[in-house]
Amino acid sequence: MTNRRIKRPVLYGIYAFIFVAVLGILYMVDSFMNKTTFNNDENYDYVSDTVIEDDVPVVSTKEILIRPYTDASVTIKKDYYDYKATSEKQENAIIFYQNTYIQNSGVAYASNNVFDVVAVLDGTVNDVKEDELLGKIIEVKHDNNVISVYQSLSEVQVKKGDTVTQGMVIGKSGTSNISKDLGNHLHFELIINGSNVNPESYYDKNISEL
Repeated sequence: MTNRRIKRPVLYGIYAFIFVAVLGILYMVDSFMNKTTFNNDENYDYVSDTVIEDDVPVVSTKEILIRPYTDASVTIKKDYYDYKATSEKQENAIIFYQNTYIQNSGVAYASNNVFDVVAVLDGTVNDVKEDELLGKIIEVKHDNNVISVYQSLSEVQVKKGDTVTQGMVIGKSGTSNISKDLGNHLHFELIINGSNVNPESYYDKNISEL
């Protein structure tokens, strides 16, 4: 009997064919398994391109001006003096001290109990001081030329140069010699581009709108 050997080039070709065929089968099996898993996963939410739509703006809540207190019992005791306000509002925005009438440049928030005073936005403490008439004062500088001022404090929990975050307790309400009739309160001022404004008109607004 004559032994017939397969020529070496033909043998290599067979091996290559078998190798390619095996890879092809493995690829088809893998693709089929992935497709089946994808279709059967009931908890999978398909997203075509991105989770966030391009036309929906994302606004950080930390850029929204909040009130300088969290106690629900706090009310307005003295208004900001607004030339466009009603005569009743203007009357309640006048401070009488030593036979002198002074237009209130902020809002006095009062409560029967001492309450926490919080930062209305992220910022840096620009100044901390104590005034004979106004009491303890904290001034905080924010972005967009916004400054918040907290007066009539009984306690101060920050120092000049400190970085504060929105909602952080920076002091406690107290009294002042210029407005003794108000009792326990916080005198709050909001300064935008160098001018005092009525804080009540700016709460819940984005800092970019101020």
